[in-house]
Amino acid sequence: MAVHPVKVTYHGHATVSIESDGYNILIDPFFTGNPAAKIGPDDVKADFILVSHGHGDHVGDTVAIAKRTGALVIANFEIVNWLGNQGLENLHPLHIGGGNTFPFGRCKMTIAHHGSSLPDGAYGGNPGGFLLKLNSGKTVYFAGDTALTYDMKFLAEDNVDLAILPIGDNFTMGPDDAIKAVDLIRPVTVLPIHYNTWPYIETDVKAFQDRVIKEADAGCIVLAPEESFLIP
Repeated sequence: MAVHPVKVTYHGHATVSIESDGYNILIDPFFTGNPAAKIGPDDVKADFILVSHGHGDHVGDTVAIAKRTGALVIANFEIVNWLGNQGLENLHPLHIGGGNTFPFGRCKMTIAHHGSSLPDGAYGGNPGGFLLKLNSGKTVYFAGDTALTYDMKFLAEDNVDLAILPIGDNFTMGPDDAIKAVDLIRPVTVLPIHYNTWPYIETDVKAFQDRVIKEADAGCIVLAPEESFLIP
């Protein structure tokens, strides 16, 4: 399989775009009301939208962006049903441990320990993360909002090129547990997310970056909103 660069763009908070093999994959598209966002929901490209769980800072602008772009939305069964009630039709349900092959590659939904109620209080099913095995030859793990879990150890077998991990503490794992997660996953590179959006999750991301490099035998890239980097 030919290996092509994968472009990853951080949009602030926990919103990330992955451009791979000509496809734009948008994860947890929270722009409206996001203090860290530098662009709006009308400015982002999406062929696929992945939603990790039901909280408003992750479902975000999914409905508006999907209606504008026609993107296929991938989420758990309960969130897909809820999105259908919001008028979306191009939907694909997954659930924890299950995966499916899409035009960009294979997407598997992984365990996350968190909550998942939807913005109107509806039941959002179990929260999750995503393991993406891209056609371009790279493997990306998006943890979603989660505590540290020992299940992450299994991901070391998947040769993860990029692990996208929350580090903000309070609502998710903090820096100490995120370092333990890196030790379990053994990725090539780490991208921290879900920090400094609000006072509850203020975190010294530079200190975390230094710790990853020194303690966890991995690279760590820190991006400001709308910055990108290439996975070679």
